[in-house]
Amino acid sequence: MTDESPEPVELDLSGLKCPLPVLRTRKALHGLPAGATLAVLSTDPLAAIDIPHLVRGEGDALLGQERRGGAIRFVIRRAPR
Repeated sequence: MTDESPEPVELDLSGLKCPLPVLRTRKALHGLPAGATLAVLSTDPLAAIDIPHLVRGEGDALLGQERRGGAIRFVIRRAPR
């Protein structure tokens, strides 16, 4: 059986404050092919609002969001363009 979803590209944005996490997430997503996944780790509390809003606005899919200590990890799938 083939794994249909390879490991996500990891993007650690710990320590960055708004608006940098959302801007760097957007830039990373634009560099990915359709169907690729991106895992973003952010310690900025506003990322819990900003990154899901970015994902919806871009038409991508938020596959998961979880708290890890003082950080939030998002898993995003790049939509076809």
